[in-house]
Amino acid sequence: MNNDQTKKIALFEQKQIRKIWHNDEWCFSVVDIVGALTDSTNPKDYWYRIKKRASDEEGTELSTICRQLKLPASDGKNYSTDCANTEGILRIIQSIPSPKAEPFKRWLAKVGYERIEEIENPELAQERMKILYEAKGYSQDWIDKRLRGIAIRQNLTDEWKERGINDKDDYAILTAEISKATFGMTPTEYKNFKNIPEKSKSNLRDNMTDLELIFTMLGEKVTTEISKNELPKGMKENKKVAKRGGKVAGNARKETEKEIGTSIISEENYLELNKKKVLKNKNNIEKN
Repeated sequence: MNNDQTKKIALFEQKQIRKIWHNDEWCFSVVDIVGALTDSTNPKDYWYRIKKRASDEEGTELSTICRQLKLPASDGKNYSTDCANTEGILRIIQSIPSPKAEPFKRWLAKVGYERIEEIENPELAQERMKILYEAKGYSQDWIDKRLRGIAIRQNLTDEWKERGINDKDDYAILTAEISKATFGMTPTEYKNFKNIPEKSKSNLRDNMTDLELIFTMLGEKVTTEISKNELPKGMKENKKVAKRGGKVAGNARKETEKEIGTSIISEENYLELNKKKVLKNKNNIEKN
C-alpha cells in the first residue's frame, strides 16, 4: 500500500467510513459508524446522546476510548474528529441498538486483516484499487495511469519529507503551486472548473481525463527530480522547485495543445466522458 495514504474511506453497506492509520492500527470515525449503523439523519447528535446516556446510566465515559484525529470533511479540509481503534469501536457498538451490529463486527475484522495483508504485500492494495475503479466504470487504460500517478505522488511526498516538509497543509500549498504552473489553476479552482460540487468527496484526479493525468504526473515527477538534485530547504525554496516542476509540465501541455489543436484541460469529469463513450458504443452496436 502507498504508505503515505494514511487517510482512507472504507465502505460498509454503501456507507462511507473514514479511517486513518494511527500508531500501527486503524482508527475509525465514530460519527461515520454511528451513521452507518443507525441511518440517523444527524449522527453527530446521536453520538452525543449515546455518550450522555452511557455516562448517566452506566457511569461510563465513552469519550475516553476515543481520540481526536484529523480526517477530511466534505469541504475537503481536515478537522479533528472523534476516532477509535477496533477495540474502542466494538465497545461503542455495544451502546448502539442496531441489527447491523454483527455484520459490522465482521466487516471491522475484515478491514483490519486486509491492512495487515497490504503491509506485507503492497501489490494487494493496488489490486484492490484496480477492482474498485473497474467497478466504477473506469477503463483499464485509465486505471493504469491513475495507479502510476499514485506511485509518483508517493515519491514526491516522500521527497518532501526528506526536505523537512511534513505538514499536510504544506503539501497542499506545494501541490497547488505545481497545479497552477501546469494547468493555470489550483486543485480547488480546477474542481470548480469541472463543476465538481464543493461538498463532494470526489477526488479531482478521479475526474481527470487520460491527458490531464499524464501532465499531472509529469509536473510531480519533474518536481521530485529537481528536489533530489538541489535539496531545497524550507517552504520558500520548495515552493520555487514546485513552480519549476509544474512549469515544465505546463510548457509541455501548451506545446501538445498546439499540436493536437485542442485544449487538454477539460470541463467534464472523466466518468461523464466515459458514460458518453459507453452510450456511443451502445448506439453504434444497435445501428449495426
